[in-house]
Amino acid sequence: MTLPFRDINVQAASDSYIFTSPSSPNAAALTIDRPTGDIRLSDASLLAGKRVSRVSSIAGILGMIRLRLDKYIIVITKAQPVGRLKGHMVYRVVATEFLPLRERQVHDPDEDKMLALTKAFIKSGPQYFAYSIDLTNSFQRQAQHDPASPLWARADDRFFWNRFVQSDLIDFRTKGGRGQPAPQPGIDPYILPTIFGMFEVHQTTFKNTPLTIALITRRSRHRVGTRYFSRGLDDEGHASNYNETEQVVILNDPGSGLGGFAGSGDMQSGKLGGDAKEMQILSYVQTRGSVPVYWAEVNNLKYTPKIQLRGIESALPAAKAHFDEQIRIYGDNYLVNLVNQKGREMRIKQAYEQMVDMLVSSPEEHTQSDALTDEKFHTIDSSGPPRTQFDRLHYVYFDFHTETKGLQMHRAQLLIDKMHDSLVAQQYFRAVDMPASHIDGRLEVRNQQTSVVRTNCMDCLDRTNVVQSLLARWTLDRMFVDLGIMARGTRFADQDPAFEFLYRNLWADNADIVSRSYSGTGAMKTDLTRTGKRTKAGALQDANVAVTRYCKNNFLDGPRQDGFDLFLGAYQPSTSNIGGSLVFADRRPALIQSVPYVAAFSLFVVCVAMFTRQLPGSSVWPLRLFLFFWTFVAGWCLFFIVNNGMLYVNWPKLNPRPWATEGYHETISKVRKDKILGPLVARHERGLSTARYINAEEGKKRIE
Repeated sequence: MTLPFRDINVQAASDSYIFTSPSSPNAAALTIDRPTGDIRLSDASLLAGKRVSRVSSIAGILGMIRLRLDKYIIVITKAQPVGRLKGHMVYRVVATEFLPLRERQVHDPDEDKMLALTKAFIKSGPQYFAYSIDLTNSFQRQAQHDPASPLWARADDRFFWNRFVQSDLIDFRTKGGRGQPAPQPGIDPYILPTIFGMFEVHQTTFKNTPLTIALITRRSRHRVGTRYFSRGLDDEGHASNYNETEQVVILNDPGSGLGGFAGSGDMQSGKLGGDAKEMQILSYVQTRGSVPVYWAEVNNLKYTPKIQLRGIESALPAAKAHFDEQIRIYGDNYLVNLVNQKGREMRIKQAYEQMVDMLVSSPEEHTQSDALTDEKFHTIDSSGPPRTQFDRLHYVYFDFHTETKGLQMHRAQLLIDKMHDSLVAQQYFRAVDMPASHIDGRLEVRNQQTSVVRTNCMDCLDRTNVVQSLLARWTLDRMFVDLGIMARGTRFADQDPAFEFLYRNLWADNADIVSRSYSGTGAMKTDLTRTGKRTKAGALQDANVAVTRYCKNNFLDGPRQDGFDLFLGAYQPSTSNIGGSLVFADRRPALIQSVPYVAAFSLFVVCVAMFTRQLPGSSVWPLRLFLFFWTFVAGWCLFFIVNNGMLYVNWPKLNPRPWATEGYHETISKVRKDKILGPLVARHERGLSTARYINAEEGKKRIE
């Protein structure tokens, strides 16, 4: 079993970067030539006398990325231990460094901007890794894999977050390189997979029974983006904001703290030794993902963006690809839909139900109402025995907002009661890690989870967080009963207040982290998750989150989306926009750009005039006219900005959204027809007149 190196030294020379592992002196050294980026393996002993300018120690190689003019090696310079899972230490990426392949860097506005975006993205993103356990796979999938294969080869491609930036190393591993054309297994220890999302583990007790509880959320690297710039499905069937959340309970864990090595531990594996008791592992997996149709929400500075929905038939192949993968991996899928049945969200609900009707061979629908709503539940199932794989889809709609209206969040439990029989049949994963299994990592499976609950709301955040925590809570009650540490019919919330407090905060932390990576803010309704009840203080906090989301999603998310696209390979500067430059230049007409500045200046002048003391005997009318004029200017500017919001949203620059491009051109055309502003707005985009000069400069830089 080949595991990544836990300690790597990097030597910087004028013609190459050399990576070696001090704890494995007989292992091959990884050499990356400068400035070509060619990769090769060398005998470390032959490189001992090479002249180098710097030697540093790193925690691992995150990957390699090519921008417009240069290629960079991204190394992890600082990693923080966050806890042990099944005796294996897990780390969070804290700091990285970009090593340029050019010895003399060529500065370019776009290159510098892309480099800054990538660095900011890595710094803000919660990435986790382990040297000796596969974090990308659930425990149930780990039990099905061959532990003899390298760690990166076992990784789930969906959650192998740095897969794109590891492409050069993986290609060299599978195909070889210049002078070494065959596969190169010697590079396996240098390939380190990471996940993006949430990892939190606690060693605690429940009713004096020691146990370890962990929560792992893995975000998919496909169709990744920010809240309003990534919705629905892509053509390959990948859903936006797709996350897998695994709740893990371990009994007789040999060591889950932050302590050092002990017993059978070794430097390479990083696993702690333990006593002779068999370790029991129980896990429960849920998923979340955007409504699986083609749809988008178009920012226009309105609080509720307008929804754009394409034909359901056009999205059918993508939906089939999506659910084909989901059924293959998880088995039956229970599709819990929490969007509103009225208002702007109604179209999304209806589109989802039409899609399920088209997928299931003989759909049978049932609607249940109560005093609050005409459609409390709406289910779609196959009416007969399964004839196609899509008959394993089970749609459950729950009118979450109506049922929980007025701080009545306890009524969300109605959904759990509705799904009771399905949850019982679903079961959970249970396995035993025998005392000698640290040799090969194999698990003895006792029980498997046979299906999954896929939950969504509009954002797959706030309502989804509440329901997922309730499902996980119900399953944990069942686990404790099956383990014999709790009587049947009881709830752990009533048995151990300290454990209940820890558990609530664990799920609330998960809600905040998932929400922050997608919307830029923490989650709403976390007061329910943390305290068990809806409070007025929590409602006020939700209002604050809503305002912050509005500002970030309209004015700050463009660069965040560009950071996602660069790191994950959705935009590749070396092959995209060849010959172009100034990708990040603001190409709006100068007058359009100036309106917010004029508005800010007008408001400043009005404030100064209002709070400036009037001189004795001075005339009042000039000041009033002055105030009236600048108040009118400020009001007109603000009206213009709100009325033409598409022009002032901070859109992604690297991969422009089709609806954004269409909306921009429609809005700018409307402005050009304006009787007052139309003649003043330039009829060409800024920067196009200098294209010849820019292309010449670009060619010069590439030659250099």
